[in-house]
Amino acid sequence: MVAAKESALRSILEGTKQYQVPLYQRTYSWTTDQVRRLWEDVVILADDRAHSRDHTHFIGSLVLAPSPSLSPAGVQAFLVIDGQQRLTTLTLLLAAIRDHRANHEHESHRDRINDQFLINKWEADQPLKVLPTQTDRNAYGACIRELPLNESGGNIGAAFRFFKAQLLAFDDPDDPLDIERIEDAVINGLTLVAVTAQQGDNVHRIFESLNNTGLKLTQGDLLRNYYFMRLIDRAQLIYDSVWKPLQDLLSASEIELLFWIDLVEQDPTAKQDDVYSLQQARLDRLTPEQVTADLIRIGQLGTVLARILAPETLSDPVLGTRLLRLRRWKTTTVMPVLVSLMNTLDREPDRHAEIADALLYLESFLVRRILIGRAQVNLNRILLGAVKEIASSDNVARALRTYLSSGRKYWATDDQVRAAALTVPFYWQGRANQKRLILAWLDESLGSKEIADYQKLTIEHLMPQTLSDAWREMLLQQEPDPDAMQTKYDDLVQTIGNLTLSAYNSEMSNNPWAWKAERLASSALWMNQAISEESSWGFAQIAERGKQLAEAAISLWPGPDPSLVDAEVDERWQQLDKLLVEIPPGRWTTYGELATVLGTSAMAVGSRLANHPSENAHRVLRSSGRISPDFRWLDPERADDPKLLLESEGVTFDPDGKASKEQRIGAEQIAHFAGIQVPGEDADEDA
Repeated sequence: MVAAKESALRSILEGTKQYQVPLYQRTYSWTTDQVRRLWEDVVILADDRAHSRDHTHFIGSLVLAPSPSLSPAGVQAFLVIDGQQRLTTLTLLLAAIRDHRANHEHESHRDRINDQFLINKWEADQPLKVLPTQTDRNAYGACIRELPLNESGGNIGAAFRFFKAQLLAFDDPDDPLDIERIEDAVINGLTLVAVTAQQGDNVHRIFESLNNTGLKLTQGDLLRNYYFMRLIDRAQLIYDSVWKPLQDLLSASEIELLFWIDLVEQDPTAKQDDVYSLQQARLDRLTPEQVTADLIRIGQLGTVLARILAPETLSDPVLGTRLLRLRRWKTTTVMPVLVSLMNTLDREPDRHAEIADALLYLESFLVRRILIGRAQVNLNRILLGAVKEIASSDNVARALRTYLSSGRKYWATDDQVRAAALTVPFYWQGRANQKRLILAWLDESLGSKEIADYQKLTIEHLMPQTLSDAWREMLLQQEPDPDAMQTKYDDLVQTIGNLTLSAYNSEMSNNPWAWKAERLASSALWMNQAISEESSWGFAQIAERGKQLAEAAISLWPGPDPSLVDAEVDERWQQLDKLLVEIPPGRWTTYGELATVLGTSAMAVGSRLANHPSENAHRVLRSSGRISPDFRWLDPERADDPKLLLESEGVTFDPDGKASKEQRIGAEQIAHFAGIQVPGEDADEDA
């Protein structure tokens, strides 16, 4: 049961009381903007009360609970569950008023304000009426005791200095009562609803309820609260020795990430949004002694996470490089695996080489999946499942490779990488940052120095995405049949063999090859210098370069264990059937557009449709809008003209037999119909 009462600040602070801000609460975080708004409210209230003493101004609630800590006889000690920011700010304002009135009016104001509102004069053990969190205590104590602040004093010091400056500016020499009216407004005019829990009330439930109704705390904040609610008498010791160092080491979001990583080792299905509820349920089963040991364990795990987040601090250069590369990949999904591996190293420092091998396998798994167009398929589930597999292994590198090689996890074999280099639209796979990394790492392996500022580079199409007349003429010299040329173009333009890194993407555009080659020759990248030596650029050059990059990738990134790889079952063809169903009557698409969504080639899509019955296959045309001359109904009893069927559905054709471009459905729209996201160069990246 709780009791609520609206009170002026005077009645809250007067008497022998102490308001303790628990260790689990946030530090003082009011900025100058919030402090200024409070000051402006006080000035207006002081003016209103000069005309009518009944004027008050409500500033919010103060939620209190009896403190479980021992207090000297006569001291009423409360935990501040909510309202610490405003209570701390108001007492800082009173301290500033005290100093101003003592220095500019009479010395007696110092003892009066101290004794009434700021200090328990006769309680040497608990002299401050408001006791902030450990982090803020020194700065706050210096303001109340009139001692020098260490450095700036943080937000506490900034608020105190702000009030002192405002009082100086507000004080009118011709008005001897102006500061007195300010003090009166603060202690008698400002009101709060003091909500006080009774002994035995579940204070944590009150805290949770406040969070659900507007107290914007992170899941890490709530877990900190729950730990220290459970610790009680040993809270200060554990805060100083475990939580404070952890809080100094990791940001709030990183602490939340840490608690999620801790969960998924036992439950790979745990979601980050459920961290608090799942951890709370786990802690409920522990005794206070076990809660202490658990938080110590979490603190140790935090040091492991901190090293992963700052791999440049590691003494082993190989491990540091491997971790840095995986951090640059920018996905939180990989973090539980990294923490598990590095935690193993923490326990057994002689396993450096083994951990480095495991990190290389992990990098290879991520890269090779993108190379074959399977970047995101079940990735979260697979990587979270890996944590349990390697947790108790006597050789984590072997265990990780075995796990990632078996089942349908799409760790591409060497042959799959070779085939994908000539067929998979690499430009549409994964995230922009990840594709840039793969090209940068390949370039380093071929002879360039490390590209430190690769993020400033963009992915450039050598054969452009939009063909100019000059490019079209050059490609027709290589393939005279316009439709066949267009098919080859569609198949190769997005493949890795036609892509490079450049700082001149917008300038290169669809300029002629000679113009591009001249710019590429001056590049610092080895691959660009090699490309610039080609006298022309077209289908043969793209295919040859794709083969070279595939061999470089195979050499750089080891593949899965061949003895464990299952025969490929390609769900892409099931997905193709679903995509075809989504194409409405009166619309059409191309083999290339479907290939882009599926992560394969137009030729592969055409071959599939030519040999496997699929609904709406007649709505798939060549990129020119013409029906493929190789189109055949797979049902031997069908002999109807696909062009007439399309026209009956609403598709219009010009005299040359080309379907209307306005009725064509592109890759992104097809993906949207099917609820699939097609990543591209501007895809969002994880933090």
